[in-house]
Amino acid sequence: MPPTLDFPVIFLLPSHFGSDELQELEEQIPTLTYDINEAEVVLGKISRKERALFELRKRKLVTEEVDQHERTPTASPPPKRIRLSSTPVLGSSDIDSDTCSEGEIQRRLSGPVPTQETTPTVKVVKLSWFTDSISAGKVLPLDDNYVVYRGRKVMQPPPAPDPVTPTKTNVLKRAHEDSSSPPSSQRPRTSSRYTPNNRNQKPGSTYSSHPVTKSTPKRPALLRQSTSEHDLDTHLPPIPPCLHTTYSCQRSTPANPPNQDFISILLKIRLARTLTGDKIGVRAYSSAIATVAAYPYKFQTQSEVARLPGCGQKIAQLYQEFKSSNSGTVKEAEEYDSDPKLQVLKQFYDIWGVAETTAREFYNKGWRGLDDVVEYGWDGLTRVQQIGVKYYDEFLLKIPSKEVEEIGEVILSEADRIEKGFEMVIVGGYRRGKKESGDVDVVLSHPEEKVTRGFVEKIVIGLERRGYITHTLLLSTANTERGQEPVAWKGDSRVAGSGFDTLDKALVVWQDPNFTGEEGGEEKKNPNPHRRVDIIISPWKTAGCAVLGWTSGTTFQRDLRRYCKREKQLKFDSSGVRSRKDGGWVDLESDTCTGEPAPDMLTAEKRVFEGLGLEWREPWERCTN
Repeated sequence: MPPTLDFPVIFLLPSHFGSDELQELEEQIPTLTYDINEAEVVLGKISRKERALFELRKRKLVTEEVDQHERTPTASPPPKRIRLSSTPVLGSSDIDSDTCSEGEIQRRLSGPVPTQETTPTVKVVKLSWFTDSISAGKVLPLDDNYVVYRGRKVMQPPPAPDPVTPTKTNVLKRAHEDSSSPPSSQRPRTSSRYTPNNRNQKPGSTYSSHPVTKSTPKRPALLRQSTSEHDLDTHLPPIPPCLHTTYSCQRSTPANPPNQDFISILLKIRLARTLTGDKIGVRAYSSAIATVAAYPYKFQTQSEVARLPGCGQKIAQLYQEFKSSNSGTVKEAEEYDSDPKLQVLKQFYDIWGVAETTAREFYNKGWRGLDDVVEYGWDGLTRVQQIGVKYYDEFLLKIPSKEVEEIGEVILSEADRIEKGFEMVIVGGYRRGKKESGDVDVVLSHPEEKVTRGFVEKIVIGLERRGYITHTLLLSTANTERGQEPVAWKGDSRVAGSGFDTLDKALVVWQDPNFTGEEGGEEKKNPNPHRRVDIIISPWKTAGCAVLGWTSGTTFQRDLRRYCKREKQLKFDSSGVRSRKDGGWVDLESDTCTGEPAPDMLTAEKRVFEGLGLEWREPWERCTN
């Protein structure tokens, strides 16, 4: 996007967007905010005023409609311009002359008391306004062709406190508060603190503003800084060049980064946003977590956090709260732990086969635990969900690395029993260096393409006969049915579900059948826990893509697809790479000189990195969450 486009502050409505489409659009908006109260424009796939009002009410933004041509009454003349020379000298961090217009500077210096005429307005605007502006290379006027609704933000006074009968405790509390406050004659009459609604003002700066009134709804969080922190800020390490990119596939992300304790807090908050359906919040936290995980230094100050791409003031404030907390947590994470609704949603979400949307559906039916699911909804569950409930506790158990390796050895031995010459790579968290895994993922391939065709059915039957597979949750032969060709590029149209069943695979329930069978003359029940195992079959010509796709962390995979699309005009998938220009398969794994296929699966994976113009990253450098 041309850097000259000066958009107003925009809040993006997530409704009617696919996850990839939403993310791409967020990255194109330079003035994106995740707080609708800060927005001047609410952008979305929306065309009716009724829907616009619904979206605003849903987010508790109260407005009153204004006409496009509404003018300020003549009885109230515009305020006189304030002479710059008559104002106190401001620090250089207060106003950025390169980003503020003269009117914006005057607004900040004068800070008039909001009236009906000066109260901020918000416009709900069609998505086409933004896309047309990008195409035109300039910000287009917000006229009736684009604006669905115009409203003046209504300032909501805080609710009046309930009357409380004076008690000794109340009196003592008020007396203590009064004694710790300066006399009324010495109290400041104006507010001079940083406000988050002013996006161009730097944290910690001051400016003259309107008198504080009782209608101020909430005191904003401040990035407080001690003298020692200020000294540290003057000696901050430089931001590594890799963090100037938005693609996590272009940087190293270790399994145990220096700020892992803070990342754990962010992950908990992101999970809460996932459970409540806040897609934009999930995206925002995912980007911030990926950046923090790739930062190679231990954080010292909140300013160090705020300067990182994808973090900003919100994450910096969370870090400040985390750093100063005696409990090593933050309020939002504590609320997640103590919120009974979120805990119920988390329990449902942990059922294998239940996504966050289904978890909310269960809750809305009045169910509050697994017993309710079994008693009231068992017959309505899918077979996979029934198995997820049946083995709920066992599926939550972590699988030690040694057991992961033992399961992999059994699978490879069965593959070689059926057809000699198979190679296997254990992927997923195990390959990224996790000591314990939630499930086991393996990729099998064979140099002869005819061998991998339909092989997934043969290996599942063999392992079932040997007693290792107790249930088959999903058996996909999509790649065989496609002739073992990479997934075709279908233009910009999206086909629901097309991104998952790209390779032949079997998602199964696994149980080691080997145990001491009798105890006291009675047959003993198998005590070995049930495990989740995924067996993926890839043709040799695209095995490197399969290993790359199934090894890397979630955000790494997402950014890899995005990088291929936007930077290389390619479609990446675990089944191979396609050109977005002509739809043809792009062979990145054969030798560029001889055309010979890769000698092994790991060499093939490295060639995919090279072919995409990416620096090779070891599996333990792809630990994005």
